[in-house]
Amino acid sequence: MKYTYYGHSCFEFDFNGTKVLLDPFVTYNPLAKSLKAEDLSPDYIFLTHGHEDHVADLVTAQKSKDAVVVSIVETAAWVRKQGIAKDKVIEFNLGGTVHLPFGKVKMVFAAHSNSTPDGQYGGFPVGYVFFVDGKTIYVSGDTALTMEMKLLERFNIDYAFLPIGGHYTMDAEDAVIAAQFVKCQNIIGTHFDSFPPIKIDHDATEKLFSEADLTLTLPEIGETYSL
Repeated sequence: MKYTYYGHSCFEFDFNGTKVLLDPFVTYNPLAKSLKAEDLSPDYIFLTHGHEDHVADLVTAQKSKDAVVVSIVETAAWVRKQGIAKDKVIEFNLGGTVHLPFGKVKMVFAAHSNSTPDGQYGGFPVGYVFFVDGKTIYVSGDTALTMEMKLLERFNIDYAFLPIGGHYTMDAEDAVIAAQFVKCQNIIGTHFDSFPPIKIDHDATEKLFSEADLTLTLPEIGETYSL
């Protein structure tokens, strides 16, 4: 298994040939100018919430391979309004689990806000826990540090994708605590550097995680990494 980072909170898992894209946002990311949304070709698209910096390229990415879009109920209603067929949208809710050909996915709590680009209520923001081929991967989505994360330690998480940019989400210091709450050693940073308010000091951030005996990856845009 592997993942490719497309910047901000957009990345794509390759689960043994099944491509699972998270929060498609490429076109308007000033750091991802070498990438094109038209080149994304996922089988599934998971949305953590409806803010534009997580859904701006949804329609373009979905059309490429007629992907199935997965999200919380209210965000799913907005997805269908974008012209995506009902049978290509899976809606579920906090605490729920969906079983898909590549594995199962549980929807979990995130502490953030959620509206769609047209200003409508998008339901709760969420995270996901993926269970695939004996590995467990936590994608927190945009979130603050929350005690709810302690409930996830029972899943024996192998990799956690956590926001570290601060301002709109938790910062690196809180992400260290989040990693300790979920008891995960391997952290992949998301939601950093894309805009001035979330620009980070890479050296200081890496030192912070190292001192906490955590392995941090600050992925490079366009690069592919093994899991």
